[in-house]
Amino acid sequence: MRKAGLLIPSLNFLALVLVFILFTKSGFADESEAMQQAGEFYRNGEFDKAIEIYEDLRNEGYEGTSLYFNLANSYYRVGELGYAIVNYERALKFSPTDEDIKHNLAFANLSTVDRIQPLPTFFLFEWWEVILESFSVNAWTYTAFIFYLILLFLFVFYFFATSISQQKIILFSGLATLAVLAITVSLLIVKANREQTQISGVVVEQSITVKTSPDTKSTDAFVIHEGLKLKLEDKLDDWVKIRLADGKVGWLLEESVEKI
Repeated sequence: MRKAGLLIPSLNFLALVLVFILFTKSGFADESEAMQQAGEFYRNGEFDKAIEIYEDLRNEGYEGTSLYFNLANSYYRVGELGYAIVNYERALKFSPTDEDIKHNLAFANLSTVDRIQPLPTFFLFEWWEVILESFSVNAWTYTAFIFYLILLFLFVFYFFATSISQQKIILFSGLATLAVLAITVSLLIVKANREQTQISGVVVEQSITVKTSPDTKSTDAFVIHEGLKLKLEDKLDDWVKIRLADGKVGWLLEESVEKI
C-alpha cells in the first residue's frame, strides 16, 4: 500500500511535467509557424502583413533576437524609422554582440535628423560601459552560474587532492575563480538594476516639440525628430520627462515615444 501511495503522486507529477512540455512545444511550434509565415510575407515584399504577424507574436508575449530583428527590418522597409530603430534596440538587448543588428541599427541611425553629441565621460567609465553592455542580463547570469559551478568543483577537488602541491594549485585557482565570480555577479547586479531603473525610448513621430513642463501651453524647449534615442525619467498623466544624451531635459506626450 505504501508503494502505491508513493507511485500515485509520482505519476501525477510526471503527468504535469508532460503536459507542461506539450504545451511549451505547442507554443514554440505556433511561434515557429507564424515566424515562417511572416518571413514569407517579407520575402514577397508584403511588409505590412509581416509586421502584423510579428506584432501579434510580441503582444502574445513572445520575445527574442529574431523576432525583434525581423520586425525592425520590416518597419524599416515601410519607412517607419522610429519603430525600426526601437526594435533594433530591443534585439540588441538580447544579443549585444550581434554584428548584423549593430550594422542595421547604425545604418538606420544614419537616416535620423538629430545629431546629438553626448556629454564627455571619463575613460574608465567608458571602459566600464563597454564591459557592461557586452552581455545581456541572461548572458551575465549564465556566466556567473558557470563560474559558480567551477568554484564548487574546485572545492570538491581540493579535498581529493593527493599532494600539497595539488592543493595549492587548486586553492589559487579557486581564489582566482572566486574573484572573477564576484566581478561577474557585480556586473550582473548593475546590469539588472539598470534595466529596471533606467528606461530608454525612441521617438516615433516625424517631429515633436519638447515642452519645459507637462502642459501643452508651456514654453517650447526644443524640437526632436523620429528615430532619436532618449532616456525616460519620469511620468505624469500622459506626459513623460525625457533626457537627451547631451543633457537637455523636457516633457513630451507619451504617445510620441516608444519604450525599448
